[in-house]
Amino acid sequence: MPKKVDHEVRRQEISEALWRIASTRGLDGASLRDVAAEAGISLGRLQHYFRTKDEMLVFALQHINRLAAERIRARIESLTEEPTPRQVLRACLSGMLPLDDKSRIGLLVGAAYFARAIHDEALRAEAESGIPQLRAFFADQLRLAADRGELPPERATEDEAMLLISMADGLATYVLLGVHDPSTALRLLDLHLANLFGAERAAEGPTSSGCGADAAPASGGGGVPRSSGEGEVSPSSGGGEAPSSSAGDRSVSAAERA
Repeated sequence: MPKKVDHEVRRQEISEALWRIASTRGLDGASLRDVAAEAGISLGRLQHYFRTKDEMLVFALQHINRLAAERIRARIESLTEEPTPRQVLRACLSGMLPLDDKSRIGLLVGAAYFARAIHDEALRAEAESGIPQLRAFFADQLRLAADRGELPPERATEDEAMLLISMADGLATYVLLGVHDPSTALRLLDLHLANLFGAERAAEGPTSSGCGADAAPASGGGGVPRSSGEGEVSPSSGGGEAPSSSAGDRSVSAAERA
């Protein structure tokens, strides 16, 4: 009796073969035949799962975002029973940086996606879709911090949330380019959070490892990834409780941004 192959699992395996190619030479040079060879299957078998390259690219971007979301969600859930808004923000932001080999590959893949998305409407729509959600989630955390007296109320805005996303994207890019090493990027992230929340509150959370030490691709990203790198989100932020699983999803979709 022939072995039954899970359709979704095989599509994910093909996506991961595409990422391996994208992390070394980008997406434009990756043909369906190249991806099939990397995945160890025939071209005809690959086209059984993806009829076109564009269909494969969109699915692969969605998959990398999901994986990045899971990593950031796990990072948030590993915090204290009731993490502060600042701790949640740091977990998400550090998850958008290339702090190890896995997250670096994810963000390299994300960079390849974003370069292609500039001229590809379907990829651009997928890449853009998580940013408003991520901005809203960060703004919710900033407003919660203001309500708790941890942040000046005038800093609890969507503009401030967008500045946090832009900072993480910029730091991620500079790490990929070799301008900063990962520890410097984390130090600058913590410096910005200390300035945002006030120097007297700078002691929350580690400065050189912790939540970001095993950061993922997307989102996002872009997720990376970016800020993503690997890549995926719609959390609610109520009263200081840890975000639900959807919090990680939103934070990575912009990897995500990745």
